[in-house]
Amino acid sequence: MTDELRAAALDSKAWPYEEARKLLKRYPDGKPAKNGQAAPILFETGYGPSGLPHIGTFNEVLRTTMVRNAFHALSDQPTRLIAFSDDMDGLRKVPDNVPNKAMLAEHLGKPLSRIPDPFGTHESFAAHNNARLRAFLDDYGFEYEFASSTEYYADGRFDDALKAVLRHYQAILDVMLPTLGADRRATYSPVLPVSPKSGIVLQVPVEVVDADAGLIAFDDDGERITQTILGGHAKLQWKVDWAMRWVALGVDYEMAGKDLIDSVTQSSKICRVLGGRPPEGFNYEMFLDEKGEKISKSKGNGLSIEQWLTYGSPESLAFFAYREPKKAKSLHMGIIPRAVDEYWQFRTNYPAQAVKERLGNPVHHIHDGTLPEGTLPVTFGLLLNLVSVMGEATAEQVWGYLANYVPDATPEAYPELDTLIGYAIAYGRDFVAPTLVKRAPEGVERAALERLDAELAALPPEADAETIQNIVYEIGKTGGFETLRDWFKALYETLLGSSQGPRMGSFIALYGIANSRRLIAEALAR
Repeated sequence: MTDELRAAALDSKAWPYEEARKLLKRYPDGKPAKNGQAAPILFETGYGPSGLPHIGTFNEVLRTTMVRNAFHALSDQPTRLIAFSDDMDGLRKVPDNVPNKAMLAEHLGKPLSRIPDPFGTHESFAAHNNARLRAFLDDYGFEYEFASSTEYYADGRFDDALKAVLRHYQAILDVMLPTLGADRRATYSPVLPVSPKSGIVLQVPVEVVDADAGLIAFDDDGERITQTILGGHAKLQWKVDWAMRWVALGVDYEMAGKDLIDSVTQSSKICRVLGGRPPEGFNYEMFLDEKGEKISKSKGNGLSIEQWLTYGSPESLAFFAYREPKKAKSLHMGIIPRAVDEYWQFRTNYPAQAVKERLGNPVHHIHDGTLPEGTLPVTFGLLLNLVSVMGEATAEQVWGYLANYVPDATPEAYPELDTLIGYAIAYGRDFVAPTLVKRAPEGVERAALERLDAELAALPPEADAETIQNIVYEIGKTGGFETLRDWFKALYETLLGSSQGPRMGSFIALYGIANSRRLIAEALAR
């Protein structure tokens, strides 16, 4: 770590550095050692595996990793990141986006880790969803430790903290009961025993029998049961569970969605009751679907991780997640092309930037300051326009066009472009081509297209994009259009079938003058 970089990081306004500086303030002399060994700064992310993981789930791990990386630039203290799955939670409703719903309905209320997998691939529903999340986190290259609530409850790692909950039972009730309605207060318990009869996580009042032994008593279908809360025989209400986890694990940093602000407040109070210190963190805004509704695992609205990666790169997804974390953003298919191109714009700018500017560049945080080599000679938007007019395009055909536009254009020379071509073909096929409707030119548009055709016919086949753009621009200025925008819109709508499009000089050079003249002829024939 260079002195220049550390000095810039200490002053950077980029949000990961602002968050990381909270941890420096938390431990100005370093985190106190345990058992003579350096105690790592502990970052945590949480995941409820009641439904398939979506981009919001990935987003929390990504953003937390960015803060962790930023902390490494500020301090040499060791760190850990735990991705915690609350798979002891009882299934409250059947998700909309899974098979075998009738089977799941038979297990409502049971811990997610004790419910059969509706997909039939894992030992439990939680195991299936956990595996889906871990697979993507692993593919992306995150450094993390996966933690299962079921495992931690069962193997005793929470025992001391669970006993502390019983010892401070009334104080925890004093925190929670004022936040609840009358009906909820009547049955609320910080501890949720697992029924020995039905296996359901019960929402019933409990009596603390022996806090030091971990014993409680409760009513289970008319029978009074005395049972330990250790060994996976109970779990905690999630706000209490969250606080207990912070204390048991020594969590120093955890962010949460804006919808959990009140929950963070209550859990922080309970954490202090248990003798702990709440972690640092911030509340990010939520991702919204195309209708402006919050993305939900159970509904399956919004985009899945797999969907994004069918049409856009992992780096573009990380770019989208980095930008403006405290601003609500719509998350739908239409934003993928822009995210791809904006990522590359910032990546292209990075090498020439000063250190201070680099630390505010999203790609610095996406790649932790070590950017891959490689350039992108055409934009993703231009690729989309090309494949859309080509119809059923193959990667080989696209490379054929690129060879006329980019010197030495081969998949070997531009491997990342080769990957983007695959994304462009898929996106163009599924989302662009079905929407294209080319209209006939009207009024001055017809004469302008005829003039463009004549000008193109006079050019050599290898004419560059700038020469062609100058011709397009001049026709727009002198062709009788009220504004240049009207001319460009006419080109997009008559030649490409869309209301918006690329820089036409670049598109014509890429698609080829002869092919572009054919598009003009087809438009004039309508």
